[in-house]
Amino acid sequence: MGLAVASGFFIRLIKEGRNIMAYEELAKKIVAGVGGKDNVVSVVHCTTRLRFKLKDESIAHDDELKNTEGIVTVVKSAGQYQVVIGNEVADVYDQVVKVGGFSGEGRVDDDYQDTANMSLLDRFIDLISGIFTPMLGPLCAAGMIKGLTAMMASFGWLAKTSGTYQILYAIGDGFFYFLPIVLAITSAKKFKVDKFIAISIASALVYPSIVAINDSKNVLYTLFKGTFIQSPVHITFLKLPVIMMNYSSTVIPIILAVWFASKVQPAVKKVIPTVVQTFLVPFITLIIVVPVTFLVIGPIATWLGNGLAALTQAIYNFSPVLAGLVMGALWQVFVIFGIHWGFVAVFMSNVASQGWDNVLALSLAASFAQTGVVLAILFQTKNPKTKGLALPAFISGIFGVTEPAIYGITLPRKRPFVISCIASAIGAIFIALGKVKLFMMGGMGVFVLPAAINPKSGMNNTMYWLISGMFVGFVLGFILQLLFGKKSVDEQDAHVVANAVQQTAKEATDIKQNAATQVKQEKQYNQATQLVSPLNGSAMPLSEVKDEVFASGAMGKGLAIEPSEGILRAPADGQIALVFKTGHAVGMTTKDGAEILMHIGMDTVSLEGKGFKTLVQKDQAVKAGDPLVEFDIQAIKATGLEVTTPIIITNTASYHDVQMIADGDVKVGDAILKLS
Repeated sequence: MGLAVASGFFIRLIKEGRNIMAYEELAKKIVAGVGGKDNVVSVVHCTTRLRFKLKDESIAHDDELKNTEGIVTVVKSAGQYQVVIGNEVADVYDQVVKVGGFSGEGRVDDDYQDTANMSLLDRFIDLISGIFTPMLGPLCAAGMIKGLTAMMASFGWLAKTSGTYQILYAIGDGFFYFLPIVLAITSAKKFKVDKFIAISIASALVYPSIVAINDSKNVLYTLFKGTFIQSPVHITFLKLPVIMMNYSSTVIPIILAVWFASKVQPAVKKVIPTVVQTFLVPFITLIIVVPVTFLVIGPIATWLGNGLAALTQAIYNFSPVLAGLVMGALWQVFVIFGIHWGFVAVFMSNVASQGWDNVLALSLAASFAQTGVVLAILFQTKNPKTKGLALPAFISGIFGVTEPAIYGITLPRKRPFVISCIASAIGAIFIALGKVKLFMMGGMGVFVLPAAINPKSGMNNTMYWLISGMFVGFVLGFILQLLFGKKSVDEQDAHVVANAVQQTAKEATDIKQNAATQVKQEKQYNQATQLVSPLNGSAMPLSEVKDEVFASGAMGKGLAIEPSEGILRAPADGQIALVFKTGHAVGMTTKDGAEILMHIGMDTVSLEGKGFKTLVQKDQAVKAGDPLVEFDIQAIKATGLEVTTPIIITNTASYHDVQMIADGDVKVGDAILKLS
């Protein structure tokens, strides 16, 4: 018995080791595919995707990543470069962070912001996703616990006076009650504020005696009497009236307060001597931000939240059926482009201001419609690969994770995706007719049901409307795919087979045509050219570089040079395509079409530009031998980093071969690479 247990244990260890190795290989390909670790600003992950922020998306290899086993697809949206992995994303993410050497939750450069070229919508989505994504897991978990506790009380399984109920409810409700503190942490990271200053601001907002003032019967006078923002004043601050609000569970006030702190903190830091900044900067920041929040930001933000809730409710009341039709039909499109984060923000604001939301509820049929379509495809297809993708996509879809279904199954076939949108729209109409409300952020898929239970009054008939909407979406998706989607499934498989048969016939019966095709293909390669050394130093094969991404050739073929002089020059005539702000790397395109990346040293991005002086700028025309970057070899080595400089042909696939024709000592202008 003991031997069997031990054997099983070691077998599991071997399997886990193999999985880790597979994830590590995939991670290497991903890091190389997004343009290398020096092109990464940050990387986080959600349920199914790695969400990169890149310095330059144009140097990422979209097609290579899409065709890599283990990657479902690549999506570029809302300022993010999203690599869709599926259910194993967390394991892959761990290896990506390890391979890339990323720290701080995947963030490489906290000071880098590339929002100048982002639209207002993209900036908004980037802001909301950055604030809410880190806490989404615990938020959903707390909502599920709170909902399940309310359900047990509604069914009479637990008395509300019991200790068990009170502890379980505290687990669920505590997160929401102190939500401003949680949001303070994520907002501080987004707005680059000291997180303890942000926590202090939020703590003041939810301080028990402050919360109690809002319910006090002692009213000094009333402001804006007779208007929709009529406000009783209970206390004053320096004789200024404080319009007291209940800030527990709120969203907008703390986000705006932390944003305000992000303006105050650096301004204070500039005028405070360094020796006393540790305590005086937080002191002055808090003494300014907290009173301003109570006097101005808090009330305005609360009114804004109430107005947002009233607006969404007015739209819903205008025609619940129309609202359900639009949300149901388009929700999956919103998810694809990341626009759904806007609705998440509205949801949180509505729950904070009125205790519930009925807009986001209209999206709950979507995952089940998608899952129903995938189940039908699972029965329809005879392709083993499609079956292998469809089964796990179906299982994850039941629990609300639909990206594998969307990107791996329905979207590439188009018609099944449209069918899922139609089924989702009809299911959402049932949810709208039932006037379903969500009282908290719950889980996804079947785990969302507890979120529809009112914590105060328990479960009512709206729950049956919600279940009906989900069921209708699922069944309708399944039936419509069986009736109208079969052709799209068969067409894709038949198309592959037909192409293979046609290609075999051509090769067997028409040698001349085959030869002509080969000539045509050869013309697609860039013309042969030579590159000269951009450095004085010693040339070596890439395989000797102490960086796995470069050494493996994953970013392209080339060589490396150990420089003896700190001047990087152009290896050919061409145009500068990329200049990293830290000065440690330059990309250029030669007049013959060769795309070259020159990376000075290993991990030198960590120097943040110290020891580097950039002499060129993007789009500048250069001649072979023109100086591009000056760098201090001794200063770099003094930090413990190497100055070995890879010269990479990033479009290696555009050539038959990239051959190293120099070894050992080289001088600027010596031929080093032959591209043919």
